Amino acid sequence: MKVIVVDDNKKNKKNKKNKNLEIEYRLNLFLEWLIYMFGYALVLIIASNLFRSLYVENFLYGFLAAIIIYVLNKTIKPFLVTISLPLIGMSLGLFYFVINVFILLLVTLILGKHFYLTGFLSPFIVSIFISIMNVLMESFIIKPLIERCKK
Repeated sequence: MKVIVVDDNKKNKKNKKNKNLEIEYRLNLFLEWLIYMFGYALVLIIASNLFRSLYVENFLYGFLAAIIIYVLNKTIKPFLVTISLPLIGMSLGLFYFVINVFILLLVTLILGKHFYLTGFLSPFIVSIFISIMNVLMESFIIKPLIERCKK
């Protein structure tokens, strides 16, 4: 007959280390998300200063708009892209900016007078500008900053 002895102290130490690593991982994910939101809020403020058709009251509302855009992009946008896939294909991808304008208009409805988008053609230009600035901000500022912090 074999007897197996389990040392509970070692097991508890491993569980504590795993929990600490999990908490640290989640905290790092939250900090990365927060850096992205600050970057996107900065892009919205820059777009607001460059284009008359977009108005953001201050950085707080820019940050709030960035969070709302993030939530809408994760929830509604995949559905809209799936529905409009034939139009996106026929227009060689240009209809995708119509979806971005629709998301911005939803943010306008949510935030009211603190964030609004006016005009007919200018929202498309603003949408293209925001998309380009987000790509540039992510690749040249946010990702290198996150990589530097991980080291």
